Amino acid sequence: MIVNYLYSSEKDMDKNTDEEQPSTACNQYPKEAVKKRQNSGRGSGSSDSSRTFRKSFRLDYRLEEDVTKSKRGKDGRFANPWPTWKSPTLPNVLKWSLMEKNNSNVPGSEELDKELPVLEPYFVQKPELAGKTGAGMRVTWLGHATVMVEMDELVLLTDPIFSQRASPSQLVGPKRFRRPPCTVAQLPKIDAVLISHTHYDHLDYNTVTSLNERFGSELRWFVPLGLLQWMQRCGCENVIELDWWEENCVPGHDAVTFVFTPSQHWCKRTVRDDNKVLWGSWSVLGPWNRFFFAGDTGYCLAFEQIGKRFGPFDLAAIPIGAYEPRWFMKYQHVDPEEAVRIHIDVQAKKSVAIHWGTFALANEYYLDPPVKLNEALERYGLKKDDFFLLNHGESRDLGTNDMFEN
Repeated sequence: MIVNYLYSSEKDMDKNTDEEQPSTACNQYPKEAVKKRQNSGRGSGSSDSSRTFRKSFRLDYRLEEDVTKSKRGKDGRFANPWPTWKSPTLPNVLKWSLMEKNNSNVPGSEELDKELPVLEPYFVQKPELAGKTGAGMRVTWLGHATVMVEMDELVLLTDPIFSQRASPSQLVGPKRFRRPPCTVAQLPKIDAVLISHTHYDHLDYNTVTSLNERFGSELRWFVPLGLLQWMQRCGCENVIELDWWEENCVPGHDAVTFVFTPSQHWCKRTVRDDNKVLWGSWSVLGPWNRFFFAGDTGYCLAFEQIGKRFGPFDLAAIPIGAYEPRWFMKYQHVDPEEAVRIHIDVQAKKSVAIHWGTFALANEYYLDPPVKLNEALERYGLKKDDFFLLNHGESRDLGTNDMFEN
């Protein structure tokens, strides 16, 4: 997300992030976190940190040669291995921000309420229903790339942001034009959070600390390689960082495997930390359901590899917005047609559109993403219901393929 070029700051606890070796055992905590848990006695139970859980999903290592591993440059920083990648440069950022017309044309609140209504999520009034999906699954869109997924006796959040601005400061930077449908305090119990990369619209400091204050060490954070120390400085104890194709799970729920899978993107939060942290997508593999979270990405070969290895997925969350102008955005953000190609590549039975309708981060008209998505679906011979849209705060129960009553 290019705002990180324009609003880079070193005030957000982001100095000198160091890479740590990833944890690979389901119940493994960072050493520092284990000490804190022993001292505090908080968390999901002291027995969890000493119990060995069986793994529910074994990778087919015969496919080892068919996947692309993460790559570092000579400077030790991560680099995209895809031929479709081109790094954003400061001259191009300036050309985009100063020369390209902004066609987003976001209207006032009255029209927005008609076009993009914000609904109160079902769990605000009926929290006892959260997580009770049986062998089915439920997805709730909370704006931008934040979805709450209920599957296989777990409740997950992706790239949560509940702040008003995607920025190191709440005084400047991109401001949401649609409010969050709920607060952190109104969320049901969350078992795990998936972080795709470090850009401010996907990794929000205030949201991270609020979730940590609310759930403490009972909440497991799955993060990319290189982000562990930043999370620990935020006070988070139950953090697992992974490289591409590495797996882990939530203690006590070892039937569900979380795999960090590739994407085509980049990381930056401060002036000097370019690509010190890896980026990626997430594949969540349960006994009843499989969920794919694309995060933020340009189109690349990764998705065919993911589909071949883990597909079909019952649900994928795929970005459709922040894609214009294409000469600049195509390397890091898919457009709606490429989103449909990802849907096909990962073999998703259903997909939900994310990364649109919340922040004006690029130059397309604010209502174009869903229009272009439906046009692309028609070209590929797919139904609107195959790759669907939700209102902010709206849920869909995939067990019956019906709209969940909000």
